Order: sequence, then structure tokens, then C-alpha cells
Amino acid sequence: MKQSDVVKMILAEKWQQYPLHSSATAYAPSNIALCKYWGKRNQELNLPLTSSLSISLREKGAHTQLLINDSQDCIQLNGQVLDNAMPFSQKLLRFVNLFRVRGQPYLTMNIHTNIPIAAGLASSACGFAAIAKALNQLFGWQLSARDLSILARLGSGSASRSLWQGFVEWHAGVREDGMDSFAEDLPTAWPELCVGLVMINHQEKALSSREAMQRTVMTSALYSAWPQKVSTDLSLLKRAIVEKDFLHLGKVTESNALTMHATMLSAWPPITYCLPETLTAMQQVWRMRDEGIAVYFTQDAGPNIKLLFLENDIASIRQNFPTIEIICNKQALNMPATTSSNIIPNPP
Repeated sequence: MKQSDVVKMILAEKWQQYPLHSSATAYAPSNIALCKYWGKRNQELNLPLTSSLSISLREKGAHTQLLINDSQDCIQLNGQVLDNAMPFSQKLLRFVNLFRVRGQPYLTMNIHTNIPIAAGLASSACGFAAIAKALNQLFGWQLSARDLSILARLGSGSASRSLWQGFVEWHAGVREDGMDSFAEDLPTAWPELCVGLVMINHQEKALSSREAMQRTVMTSALYSAWPQKVSTDLSLLKRAIVEKDFLHLGKVTESNALTMHATMLSAWPPITYCLPETLTAMQQVWRMRDEGIAVYFTQDAGPNIKLLFLENDIASIRQNFPTIEIICNKQALNMPATTSSNIIPNPP
């Protein structure tokens, strides 16, 4: 089954619908997986081998504006016009073309993001989720959140989780067509929980997540244990969220991240996204815990790490990580991600 087949299944008679509006805008937050997505059962449809669970980064994400353009497709990223032949542009255009038929207009895509691209902060997730939401407005599809999650997944697997604020679970599903592989938000708020971004390197990573994931699945001697690890961790994390058990949440999250990176290290050729500064930050977290400060970390496919801690420890966290960017969840923790205004603001 191809991506275009999934699109036709979801849109049905709406697939050949001409845009109802001349422009549309949408916002989607980035998300950080507490229980990781690492490995696919279907590359074409971005179907995961396991389920996963994430927390959104609220105001950190992508604002996207789509405008009808009669001459040619145009992509602007943070105010800079990109060459349509660039790999980044080609990936976006392949996704948008899934929803256009012959005779439909070109588009100008204005994308503003306030997180680094391809640096392990789920830039693809929020980017494709925002585009899916904007396309839904532009064409007037009026799709459900479940269907939008499936469509966003075709652009980037993690994008399925970026339609909401708060905690989100992405169900792996078992169907070959992927119609049961979608995300949904968890009805639990945790206002005191904070996420801290420790930026080690803003540069684009040399090895893409897609390539690293595939190599790990194919060659890692440790990967066979990963699905069971995820199944156990997912259950423990959901219980910790419901019970507001931070120590349990932090321990499972950190263990899950370290296990994922262990599978990469055992791949061949070995994969590591850690820089010396990444390891230094991890060791600092462990020292802080020895001193009685409840803080844990997670790491995705990049050198940057994210800290988990409670609001009453913010002062201690800042003292140990002076440049950290802290995102707390007191507002709109489990509300749908907001749509941006007609004028896309510059990222803060």
C-alpha cells in the first residue's frame, strides 16, 4: 500500500476537492517522547514497531501559513526562500502533493519554527503536523483529529503526536494499511511538571533519524529486546502520569532513552548522537540526584538533552544549568494545539 492510497481512503470524495480558501494558518507544538518511537514495521507508511508516549513543548513548535500561488510552489523557512530542489523542500513537496490532483493551484508555504531543524527536537513532527492542520483548513476537509494524526504520520512518524498539547500516546496498530496507527491525547493534566531544554548543539545532525532507525533495526544485537522494553515502560509511564508519581516517571523515561541509545551503539556501524558535552550534562544530572534534587533526562536522535523536573526545583535546575530553557505546563496542558493568527509571528 502506498501513501496515496491512505490519503484516498481518508479523504474519499474530498480528495479531488478544490481549496475552499485562499489561505490557511496553523500551529503545532513539538513533542518529546518519554517512551520512544524507534523502529518501523513499514517504511512507506511510517508505521512503528511499537507504541510511544510523548509530552508537548507547548510554545515550541511550528507556525505554518499556506497561500494559493498561481505560478509555482514556494517554500519559506523563517523568512528565507528555499530552493525547491533542496532535500528539505523535496520532502515537504512530496507530502503536499499527496493531497493535490492535476489542475489544483501551487502553494506558498511560510513556515516559522522556534526550534533548530533536525537537531533532535522533533522539528519534523511539529512541521508536518502544522502543514496537515493547515491543509485541513485550506481544503475544508473537516477531518477528525484521528484522521489528521494518520495523515501527519505520512510526513513524519512523530508528527502523529504533535496535534495536541500535553501527554499523547501513539498507538502502533497492527493493520497493514495503518488505519489503526494514530495518536490521541491522554486526559491527564500535570501542571507542576516541567521540561528543560539543554542545547548542546544547534546544527543539523549528520545522520538522519530515518537512516539511524533503519540501521538499528537491521543490525543491532540488542534491538530484539526493545519491543518488550517499550511495552513495559509504556504501561509504567501511564500509571505514573495518572498517579503523579514523578520519581517513577523520571526513572522510566531516563531508562527508556538510555536503552534506545544502547541499541544504536550496538548497531553496525555503531551510531551515537552524543557529544562530550552531552555526557557531561548527563553526569551533572546524576550528581544532582545524588544531592537530593529530583531531576531526570531524556535524549532523542541528537546531542541535546531534555530534563524533567517539578516546578519547585526550578531554582536548583537553573543554578546547575544556567542556559536551560524551561517549559512548564500550567496552562492548556491537554487542550488542542492552538491555531496561529493570520499573521505568523517571528519566533521568540
